[in-house]
Formats: sequence, C-alpha cells, structure tokens
Amino acid sequence: MTTIPDKSLIAILDALDKGNVRVAEQYPGDSPARQPVHVVYGGAHLFNADAAQKLGAVARRTLQEHAPDPAALASALGLDPLVASRIYPRVVDKLTREPVEDFRIDFEDGFGSRPDAEEDEHARRAADEVAAGLANGTLPPSIGIRIKPLSDELKRRSLRTFDLFLTRLLDRSGGTLPPNFVITLPKIMAPEQVTALASACDAFEYWRAIPSGTLKFELMIETTQSVFASDGSVALPRLIAEGGGRIVAAHFGTYDYTAACGITAAHQHMLHPVCDFAKQVMQVALAGTGIWLSDGATNVMPIGSREVVHRAWRLHAEHVRHALVGGFYQGWDLHPAQLPSRYAAVYAFFLEGLDAAAERLKNFVQKAAQATLAGDVFDDAATGQGLLNYFLRAMNCGAITEREAVENSGLTVDELRGRSFVKILAARKPA
Repeated sequence: MTTIPDKSLIAILDALDKGNVRVAEQYPGDSPARQPVHVVYGGAHLFNADAAQKLGAVARRTLQEHAPDPAALASALGLDPLVASRIYPRVVDKLTREPVEDFRIDFEDGFGSRPDAEEDEHARRAADEVAAGLANGTLPPSIGIRIKPLSDELKRRSLRTFDLFLTRLLDRSGGTLPPNFVITLPKIMAPEQVTALASACDAFEYWRAIPSGTLKFELMIETTQSVFASDGSVALPRLIAEGGGRIVAAHFGTYDYTAACGITAAHQHMLHPVCDFAKQVMQVALAGTGIWLSDGATNVMPIGSREVVHRAWRLHAEHVRHALVGGFYQGWDLHPAQLPSRYAAVYAFFLEGLDAAAERLKNFVQKAAQATLAGDVFDDAATGQGLLNYFLRAMNCGAITEREAVENSGLTVDELRGRSFVKILAARKPA
C-alpha cells in the first residue's frame, strides 16, 4: 500500500486533478536493459522537441569539418588507423540515426537562478516541447529533467518545477510519459532529501492516479556527504533505501565533488585521484543492485580551430576511455561537438579488444570453463562472465551488432541474450 506523505512537504501538489497515465511503447530497437553511453545536459530554456536532431546535425558538421575521413579521426584521437577505418562509418551512422541516447532538461546549473515566474514559464514550455517530441517521434530513447537541489533554500522552487513540468506534460500528452523518463536529484546533502523526492513522487502518483512506482529518479553523487555519512559509514546504501525502489542510476559530479574536497580549479578534472576514489566507492556500494553508474563531464569544449577541436577531442576521448576501463559505461556530454569523440572513443575501446576477447571466450567455452591458457593469458572460472560482459557491452553501445557478436564469440543468439555465462556452460554440458 502506498503511504501518502505529509502534504505540508508537497503542498504545491495538493490541487492536482486525478487522471490516468500510461508509459509509451519503447521505440523500435530500444530495450529497457540498454544503458545509454551518455546523457546530454542542456538548459531547460533552450530545449525544443527536435533538440536531438539539431544536436546531431551540429555533431555531423563538426566531424565533417575537423575529421572528414578515418585518417583525420585517427590523428585527432590517437587511434590505430585500422581501428579508425572500422569505426568511422559507425560514428557517422550513429550521428545520423541516433545522435543522442539520453537527454536531461536542466533546471539546475545549466539553467541558473531566475525569477519564479520565469522558471514557471520554462517548466511549462519544456513540458510542451517534450509532449510534441513524443507525438512526433523526435525524442531520444531516454529523457528526463534535472531539478534544483532539495536544500532548505531551494526545495520549494525545486518541487514546484517538478509539479509544473509533470502536470503540464501529462495534460499535453494525454497522460503519457516518454519511455525511460527519469528525474535527476543533484547536490544531495542528507538522506532526507532523497526521502523528500520519493515522497513527492508518491504524492504526485496518488493525486494523478498513476500506478505506484511509475516515476523513477537518479542521484547525483557530487558531495562528500553522498559518499560517506557523518558517522563514517558509506552513504549510498541509505540513499538508495530512501528512494523506495525508484532510483535507477547514480551519476558522479566531477566539479562539485572536487570543489567539496578542496581541489583548486586548475586541478578539477576527470582523472583526479579523488574522483577515482569516489567512483570506486560507488561501484562497491552499488555492485549487484542493477543501478546504473555514470561518470561526469569533460568541461573543455571542442570549439574553435581544427587544432583546438582535436586537442579537446583527444582529452574527451582519454576521459571516456578512463571511465570505460574503470567500469563506468556512461558519462555526460555538454556540447554537440563532443558527440563524435564520445562515440569514437567508445567504439574504439571495444573494437580494439574484439579479436583477443573472441579468442579467449571461444577457448574458454570449448574447455567448459576449466582453467586454461589462451596465448599468454591465463583464464579461470571468474573470467567467463567478464568475457561475456565484454560482448554484451559492445552490443549495448553499438560498437558491434548482435550478428557480429555471434560470429566472433562462438555463442548463439539465445546464449548472448541469456546474459549468463553459468547458464551457457550448464546448457552445453554433455548429458
């Protein structure tokens, strides 16, 4: 049974009319289990129904201007020319077909502090644009909003935007939420702030007669209090518990977090050791929960001369690769000119290791997970799922197709879709 929270917390929600809501069908080829490789953040005052298409057009122009062929891309990002020749057409195709995988309409840092009447108007207008994009099929596969923090100073403003946006969206869309819609909660200082957003979701669903649990949200891990609690315990398990099953992701906020740790501006960057430490805590705390992890953003924009763009692209690609090596398969992008380097870095990461991973997996499966030597690499039972995960992640991001995964891995389509190395071995075990 849903418990309706104290209405004083969400007084702005009390006047909502009851209605019905449904979740739209997934777009063709989309899957609820598909984690986006990025989330593009943009100010709510700039969002339009065709934003993804416009961003894609800018990204393609930037690629054509600054890396018109595989050789230029290889030079820009420091890639092996053969790898660049393989990924280049895939990057072009991605920027044409689906340039943005996830978009967050930002009412926080990307929007700034504005008069209440102005934010009210932008909340309604952004909702209108989302409804139009939903009707026209122009939204990215995943979308959502980032509200302001639920601090004492901003909680009323934040919840008002939450209410105005969602109410207007449901009214304009006939009670339909976009697929994979999510709300982002930034700058968490205490578990009670997570509780408050979960309560606001409870109340909104109640007053609109929406099935309980429909609204999902994600946490931004960008304060020290969201990593460790005041008693020294890891904060994340408590935060997740306070979400009441609504939390689907945790995103690391590089610059707020490094600032909170006293790092000077010149050294606030994605590769700083304090960032790696915080992200490793996130990984350990959330392992096995199914909650997606996301890295932060590269704040050096690829804007200007070819030399400047290439330098920014290479930095961005280095950050993306660092995240992938560390097991963070999603990150933030702040400008459309970052999309070419995002997809190129992700695709290169997987394609560079494809042949070696394929050989190891085939060899391992054939020997029924007995410890074995493939070349100079020793594999034991713990390796099997990791090798399978490589192919699953490569398919997820579009680096390889399912057909290519089958051809290279030696597995069947059903075995790949089953996602379990233990089950593969059990099914192949001789009677």
